[in-house]
Amino acid sequence: MGRPLALTPGEPAGIGPDIVIAWAQAERHHDVVVIADPDLLARRAQRLDLPLSISTDLDNVTRAAGALSVLPISLRARETAGALNAANADYVLETLNTAVDGCLAQDFSGLVTGPVQKSVINDAGIDFSGHTEFLASRCGVDRVVMLLVAGALRVALATTHVPLRAVADAITRERLEDVLEVLIEGLESRFRIGRPRVLVAGLNPHAGEGGYLGREDIDIIAPVCRSFAGRGVVGPIPADTLFTPKVLAGADAVLAMYHDQGLPVLKHVGFGHAVNVTLGLPIVRTSVDHGTALDIAGTGNADAGSLVAAVALAIDLSA
Repeated sequence: MGRPLALTPGEPAGIGPDIVIAWAQAERHHDVVVIADPDLLARRAQRLDLPLSISTDLDNVTRAAGALSVLPISLRARETAGALNAANADYVLETLNTAVDGCLAQDFSGLVTGPVQKSVINDAGIDFSGHTEFLASRCGVDRVVMLLVAGALRVALATTHVPLRAVADAITRERLEDVLEVLIEGLESRFRIGRPRVLVAGLNPHAGEGGYLGREDIDIIAPVCRSFAGRGVVGPIPADTLFTPKVLAGADAVLAMYHDQGLPVLKHVGFGHAVNVTLGLPIVRTSVDHGTALDIAGTGNADAGSLVAAVALAIDLSA
């Protein structure tokens, strides 16, 4: 029997516990260990009126419908669905640290993460810009790449959680070269794609319009694309035409320059079943494509589709 996946539900006040419990209602074909407070899960299941039995015997991981194997981590304060509490920021980070330690020790085959609330972790006085950056630091790697997957569409990001005003300054030759190296290696090793073809979006409208709408595409992005041309990289391509079916045909991934350039298109295509993958880590990590949705936590209206997809992709990537 192979190693189990680790699953962290994320923010206890959000829909993370809801979707984990909803996902657990079906029988599984792979071992998964949830790293969370068992009492939190039991309370939320009762509120959702869903059956849930919890086992902490990790030598016999359950795959049964309506059951979860849980590695217990205690909340710092009792949760209230929909109401953030900075006291539980340490709890969220402890679940993540426990999962990462287990992955690095090869106790787990990979990590699937539920949504966290960055603001409440920062409110607790902890510098936290997101899962991706946190995991890179914990795994001791300098460069990771956020890749969103919705069926055959894969969109990677050259910059992630930075203000739009700072994006142009962040687009350097060194960054793009590093990102393309990680992206290509991840497509080859994790996704097992031979000679992947990557389309690179321009930063400015019309990829700079020959320099009249900015020099970044000419001076930075184009030279990097030329240097990677022999490895299947094409660009820069104006972003407003890149995502058309004709241009995307035959592409294995798109590299967008910033968060809201690439992800609105991907989420329009696949929201609810898209998956966030972190490339460049020594471990497999996938995540849901949505946030904590505090307004519907505990109501039974959360959709577990993205979590289902994230678990399935993690199993495939760790095979």
